[in-house]
Amino acid sequence: MQHLADTISAQGGRIGFEQFMEIALYTPGLGYYASGQRTFGQLPAVDGSDFVTAPEMTPFFGRALANQLAQALRSTATNELWEFGAGSGALAEHLLQTLGEQVQRYTIVDVSGALQQRQRGRLQPFGDRVRWLGELPEAMQGVVLGNELLDAMPVRLLARQQGVWHERGVALSAQDGLVWQDRLTDQRPPLEIAGDHDYLTEIHLQAEGFVRTLADRLQRGAAFFIDYGFPEREYYHPQRSMGTVMCHRAHRMDGNPLGDVGLKDITAHVNFTGLVLAAQEAGLGLLGYTSQARFLMNCGLLPMLDGASVPDRVMAQKLLMEHEMGELFKVVAFCVGEPWPAIGFAQGDRSHTL
Repeated sequence: MQHLADTISAQGGRIGFEQFMEIALYTPGLGYYASGQRTFGQLPAVDGSDFVTAPEMTPFFGRALANQLAQALRSTATNELWEFGAGSGALAEHLLQTLGEQVQRYTIVDVSGALQQRQRGRLQPFGDRVRWLGELPEAMQGVVLGNELLDAMPVRLLARQQGVWHERGVALSAQDGLVWQDRLTDQRPPLEIAGDHDYLTEIHLQAEGFVRTLADRLQRGAAFFIDYGFPEREYYHPQRSMGTVMCHRAHRMDGNPLGDVGLKDITAHVNFTGLVLAAQEAGLGLLGYTSQARFLMNCGLLPMLDGASVPDRVMAQKLLMEHEMGELFKVVAFCVGEPWPAIGFAQGDRSHTL
């Protein structure tokens, strides 16, 4: 990408990974999420997709989630859903179909004009109940939702080498193209990493900043986030020495974000402890934290599958299986004001592990 090369040159020959990830994913017309290419789907041979999200796999994900959102709308005395990073619009479609008139307005906040265009086509039947914004408004009320939102927020890379911490960045080499370049830093992970071995990890300043901003602007309501990640002690385990940054293309994964820039997704797992601490420090209450499997079962997914076809059951079970999405994906929820007993965390709440 010439734009990337120009940016690196303009900043003295190096940029931090956080800025690199921002450019690679979100540069208008060039970034992975802003170029108009098809990313969400089932199989690359069928639809040219790079990965599949839960709403693309099965509508039962949205139908189960709708039970929790309906309770949240009642508990907060609001009638608007806010979805951040709505992807193909599949989840919005399933929620609007299931919740009906309980949702008077569905607001999608998405920085990608290409994805907004795709969402508009899919959600056209719902008319002016759906609206689009490119950024957070100054004030808002309602129930906020982010499915696989936080993992796509740019992260800062920290690398310990021979006992010394560096911030890892990206430089441009005439011979090798994009290359890693480290600089000494005073920044540290939130936990001390036991041992003296080399160690690479991430800190999530943008995700934590996002939830603080949300807390400042959400006047009444709740927020639910579904993503893959770990509590802090698991995230910064001494054996997790290669970090969690991963790339996705054509349903295959690789660990080289410097290759094929703009043509593949770049993600990092979520540090849920850091996210919760940021939210609580900003004034939000914690409703709960648990695995996706437990959350969806609490929301009534299993009874919904009675009478479903075998293919539908197989796809829905992927949401629950430990070796699929059930354990790696977690759900965390916050509220404005005093917490109330959210049904998604009625059993198996793991807030104490954070």
